[in-house]
Amino acid sequence: MTFLTTVLTETEAASTSFPTIIFGAIALVIFAALGFVVWSFRDVANRHAVKAEAYAAAHGGGHDAHGGGH
Repeated sequence: MTFLTTVLTETEAASTSFPTIIFGAIALVIFAALGFVVWSFRDVANRHAVKAEAYAAAHGGGHDAHGGGH
């Protein structure tokens, strides 16, 4: 019984100051913010395809057989 009372006493002392649902809300907000960052960088390679082709032509480089991702 002594071990059980010790464990229960320690778990009561380690409780947080706000409800558990707040941890989920914080994780959801962080996930949404990171998703927005990823979404904002969509199609970046295709936006600069003309510049990449001009640079490759000016410096003697060409497209490789795999297409270079464009």
